[in-house]
Amino acid sequence: MTSLKEIQPGTTVRVVKIGGIGPVKRRIMEMGVTKGTEIYVRKVAPLGDPVEITIRGYELTLRKADAELIKVE
Repeated sequence: MTSLKEIQPGTTVRVVKIGGIGPVKRRIMEMGVTKGTEIYVRKVAPLGDPVEITIRGYELTLRKADAELIKVE
């Protein structure tokens, strides 16, 4: 498994697992990032933070720390 922060722009991946505990994991899931969901990585800022993705028909920007908790394939 690879974390979302390692994925190159222009790639579509599927969520396998969400790490973190308690409020952090809940916040990620409330944004629509759940197991089995497809994510298209739109852009990654030059220093890697933040990561822009398209998920469930809307655009979302994630911090690198949050993207690292999302495991994809």
